Amino acid sequence: MKVNEIFYSLQGEGHYAGHPAVFLRLSGCNMHCWFCDTQHEGGEELTEEEILRQVSAFPARHIVITGGEPLLQLNPRLTDMLHHAGFFIQIETNGTQDIPVGVEVDWVTCSPKGDVRTDFHLSHVDELKVVYEGAHQDMLPYEALSAKEYRLQPCDVQDVEKNLQIRQAAIAYILQHPVWCLSLQTHKMLGVR
Repeated sequence: MKVNEIFYSLQGEGHYAGHPAVFLRLSGCNMHCWFCDTQHEGGEELTEEEILRQVSAFPARHIVITGGEPLLQLNPRLTDMLHHAGFFIQIETNGTQDIPVGVEVDWVTCSPKGDVRTDFHLSHVDELKVVYEGAHQDMLPYEALSAKEYRLQPCDVQDVEKNLQIRQAAIAYILQHPVWCLSLQTHKMLGVR
């Protein structure tokens, strides 16, 4: 598997925000979102055994498998090995790929990309996290998706004034549509990875 990086930090977003976690970032993505803040193309080839050895060096047994798009590479052998070693497996996916047969995960965080009417392929989502770009964004397709939890995350456009406007629009939307709750990138606020 091509691995971009493995690191240990606090989960900064969503349901498990604040929890210590091992992050396994797999290389590559099938989408090219203009707002992506992750350099995920580089990396090195590692076997499942090498991955397990590296992630097991950290004290937490919560692993977040992310990317890019992790479902382009994730396989049953790795998830079986991780579960056998006592890991709780969370994936962060864009929703455009099916979960491969035999891949067992404990928590699916989906941040949909593309046209969710045609590009969405997941049958199970625990946490739907929508990157909110502002009041002009059509939320109806996202609200039609089934998930346990719905989170709106203001898009960071690298402009202080525009970011404030987007955050205010997200809060206004949530107050009018209380199925959603606010998701902030707390790791950025805290200055951790």
